[in-house]
Formats: sequence, C-alpha cells, structure tokens
Amino acid sequence: MSLLKKLFGGSDAAKEPEFEEYEGFRIYPEPMKESGGYRLAARIEKEVDGEARVHRLIRADVFNASEGAAKAALDKAKILIDQMGEKLFD
Repeated sequence: MSLLKKLFGGSDAAKEPEFEEYEGFRIYPEPMKESGGYRLAARIEKEVDGEARVHRLIRADVFNASEGAAKAALDKAKILIDQMGEKLFD
C-alpha cells in the first residue's frame, strides 16, 4: 500500500512527536528499544534566554512495553524538573 501512496501522492510525512508540558518545560518520552524491552528515556526541552536547551534523560529501568517506559519517563522527568529546574541544562 505504501507504494500506491507514493505513486498517487499520499503523504508519509512524519507526525509531530507528542510531548507533555510541565512547568514551562517540554517532555518528550522516547523509550529506547532493547532486547529485554524498552529502556526509560526522554528528552527535556526549554527555551532559556532565547536559546533552545535540551537535556537527555536515560535511566537503567527497562519495561516490557513502550507505554510503561513512556509513562515512567514522564514521571521521572517531572521529578528531575522539580529538583533541578533550569540548572538541568548546566
């Protein structure tokens, strides 16, 4: 079917990644596929002084499903934001 989409102008454009906004930060859950499941990982972004800043959060926790890893990543990222705020980018 994807061949037909390409031939007839169907769009395969990547959709915008989903994020959750928390305390002015954007949290993008990005579970990492591993042989034993999905590793907890997320990208935390915020614009600071007109500059986009990014912090990568990767933990040792591994989950059976990507949904579980994504939920846990959101929770861990919120805790990290509460503890460190903008110092996260130093």
